[in-house]
Amino acid sequence: MYKNSQSLLLSLIIITASIFGGRTTAQNIYQDRPFLQDYSIKFYTDTSKQDLLEVCADRNGAIRMLSRDGLLQPDNGKFQCPGTIVPDQSYRFIKDKRIAALENYENQFVYLTDSVIFSNAWAGKLFSRHSLPKARYFAGGAAFSFLISDGKTLQLIQDSGILWSGSLDGDDIAGIEFQKSAGQFWILGSKSLYTFTPGNNQLTKVLDGSDFTCFDLTDQDKKVFVGTSEGYIVYDTETRKQTGEIAKKLPATSITALKEIHGRVWFGTDQGAFLLRADGKYDYYYGERWLPGNTVTDIAAGPENSVLVLTTKGLGQIIFKNMTLEEKALIFEEQVRLRHIRNGFSATLVNIDHGNLSTGYMEDSDNDGLWTSMYLSGEVFRYAVTKDPEALQNCRESLDAMERLYTITSIPGFPARSFERSGHMNELSDAERWKHSRNSEWDWKSTTSSDEVIGHIFAFGAMAELIDEPAIKNRAILLIDTLMSTIIKNDLYLIDYDGKPTLWGKWNPDYVNSFPVNVGDRKLNSSNIISMLQTAYHFTRKEKYKAKAFELMTKNGYLQNMMRPMKIIGQAPENASEHARLISDGWNHSDDEMYFIGYWGLYRYAFNDTLQTKFKESIIDHWQIERPEKEGAWNIFTALTGTKDFDLNEAIWYLQEHPLDLIDWNIKNSHRKDIEIMPANFRKQTIKEVLSPNERPVQRHNANMFSLDTDDGDGSLEYSAGDIWLLPYWMGRFLGIITSPQK
Repeated sequence: MYKNSQSLLLSLIIITASIFGGRTTAQNIYQDRPFLQDYSIKFYTDTSKQDLLEVCADRNGAIRMLSRDGLLQPDNGKFQCPGTIVPDQSYRFIKDKRIAALENYENQFVYLTDSVIFSNAWAGKLFSRHSLPKARYFAGGAAFSFLISDGKTLQLIQDSGILWSGSLDGDDIAGIEFQKSAGQFWILGSKSLYTFTPGNNQLTKVLDGSDFTCFDLTDQDKKVFVGTSEGYIVYDTETRKQTGEIAKKLPATSITALKEIHGRVWFGTDQGAFLLRADGKYDYYYGERWLPGNTVTDIAAGPENSVLVLTTKGLGQIIFKNMTLEEKALIFEEQVRLRHIRNGFSATLVNIDHGNLSTGYMEDSDNDGLWTSMYLSGEVFRYAVTKDPEALQNCRESLDAMERLYTITSIPGFPARSFERSGHMNELSDAERWKHSRNSEWDWKSTTSSDEVIGHIFAFGAMAELIDEPAIKNRAILLIDTLMSTIIKNDLYLIDYDGKPTLWGKWNPDYVNSFPVNVGDRKLNSSNIISMLQTAYHFTRKEKYKAKAFELMTKNGYLQNMMRPMKIIGQAPENASEHARLISDGWNHSDDEMYFIGYWGLYRYAFNDTLQTKFKESIIDHWQIERPEKEGAWNIFTALTGTKDFDLNEAIWYLQEHPLDLIDWNIKNSHRKDIEIMPANFRKQTIKEVLSPNERPVQRHNANMFSLDTDDGDGSLEYSAGDIWLLPYWMGRFLGIITSPQK
C-alpha cells in the first residue's frame, strides 16, 4: 500500500554477478532499505452506548473522540491486541459542556458547544461566545477567529464578538475549512461550494452540484476534493473550475469522510476507507485487518505518522512504520515461534475468538509435512546467510518432526502426513485417515500426498547442501535416500498402510502418461519425479536414481512431458477419463507450488549442463504464465536459474505489501468499481490486475492470488508466516537478490 515507490526503483538498479549451478549471469538485486510498513491498532466501542462522531489528535499525540455523550479516548491498544474506547476524564469539569464538535486548531484541541468555542490550551484563555445554540460545524481562521454554523446560518466570531452573519443561498451547510494561504474560508453545502473572505465579508458560490457530503483542501490548497454519495469531484482553486467528471471508479462510492493527511487524500465510506495514490490508483482498507467497522464517520491525522479512521464500531489507527525487509522477517520469525510450532511442525492457530490470539490452539493439517518443509527450507536459507544459531536450532526442531513422520508409521520409507497424541481422533481433522501407532500415546495420519513428498525432498536437499553440521547433513541425506529408495522399490508409487498407492502419490509411467498431454498432472508428475531422483543421486551418488531418471526421460517420454509449454495446459477432452476431467476443471495453484519447490532440485542438481539448460527453459516458460499473479515466491524461485528477468520489483512488492496481520479477517473486494472484472476463464483470474496482498485474503502460495473475498473470515484463525513469507524472503537473501539491511 502507501509505500515509497521511488526508493524501491532506486534500490533495484544495482547489478551484480551471481553464480547459479556453475553459470554466471548479471541479475538485479534489491538493496534492503527502510520502507513504510502499514499495520493497524484497533479500539472497539460499545455501540449500544457510544455514537462516535469525530476524531482528532493534538501536538502531544493525545487522541480524542467525540460522541453524543461526550469526549472519549482510546485505551490500551497495540498491534493484534485491540484496545477499547473509554470516557475522557482528564479535565473533570469539561463533562458539563455540551460539546457539539471537535477540531484541531494550531495543533491543539478546540471545542464547539451550544454557546461557546473554548480550549484547555493557551492556559484556557480561548473562550469565545456565539449565538447559535444548535451549532455543529466550525473551523478556525486567522488570529483565533472562527466560522461556525448550525447547518443553516453562518457566524464569524472572534473574542465573543460576532463579526459577520449570513447563510448559503437555499442550501444546507455540510462542512467548513480554512484556507490559510488565501486567508479565506471554504463552505460546503449539500449541493454547492462557497468561499468566504473575512474583512470584506464576501460570500461567493464557486460550484454547483448535488449530494455533497464532505470535503477538504488538498495539494497545498490548490485543489478541493468534494465527496458525494456517488464518488468525488475535484475543484481547482486556481482556475476556479471542476477538473473532469465525478470519480466513480473507486473501491466504494458513498463518501462519508475526506481528509488530506501527509500529502495523501484519504476517503471514508460506508465500506471501509481508501487513499488516493500518486499513480491515480487506490489503497483500500476494509475489514477488521484494519478497522473495527466498515462505516467510517471521520478521518484525521494521528500521532507519529499514523492515520485515524473513526467508524461506527470504534477507531482504527493505521500506523506507517519505517522498517527493512529483515526487520519484517524478524517480526514474522517471532510470530512463528510464539504461536505456530506444534511438535516441531509449522501449524495454523485455529479456534481463535474474534482475533484474540490467546484463545486458539495449533491444529493438525493434511499438509503438516509440506508447510513445515517450506518453513524449514526458509530457516536453512536463513542459517546459510546469517549463521544465526537460532535459525540452526529451528532447523533441528523441525527436522525432528519431519524425521518422525517416517518412524511413527512403522511402514519402511512411508512418511505420515502428520502425527498427534492419541485419544482425540474424533477431534482431529479427517478423523478416518488417522491410524494408531505402535506407541499407544501417538496416532498418525495416512494417505500422504505427492505435494508432501516433493516438499520433503526440497527441504532435505537444501539441508544436505547448506547446513554445515555433519549430523544434520547426514540425517537429511538418509531421509532422501530412504524415501526415494522406497518409491523406486514400489515401482514409483507411494504405498500406504493398506498396501495400495495413495491417491496422489503416483509417478509410474502407466499413471502419468495415461493423461492427455494438456492435463497438468502429466507434466507436473514428470517434473517432480525427475527433480527428486536428481536430488537423491546428487547426495547419495547411487546409480539407481540416475538410471531411473534417464529411463523415464528417454524411454517413457518424461522429458517431452516436462518440456511441453504451459500454455497448452487446459481441460481434458470429453473422451478422457473421469479422473482426468475432474482434475483439469481449472488452473490448479497447488500444482504451481509443487512445480516451483521442485525446481530447486530440478535445476540446481541437474545431471548435466544440457539438461540444466532445458530445465531453465521450462522453468521460465512456467514463470511467464505466472507473472500476472506477482507471486513473490515464484519470482524468487525463478531467480534460481540465473535469468536476469524474474520480476524482482514484483517480488519485493509482494514482500513489502504483505500484511503483518495474518489473521483470517473478513475481506471483500468484489463490490469495488476500481477493478476490472475478467470474464470467466480457465486460470480463474477474476480481475485484470492483481490486488495488493494487503487488500486480499491471507493465502498460502497454493491459492489463487486473484481471490477477491473471504466467505467466512471471522478472525478465527491465524496463518503461520513460515511458508507464506519467510521462505521467499530468506531464499531471496540466499540467492543474493536481496541484500542485508543497508544504511
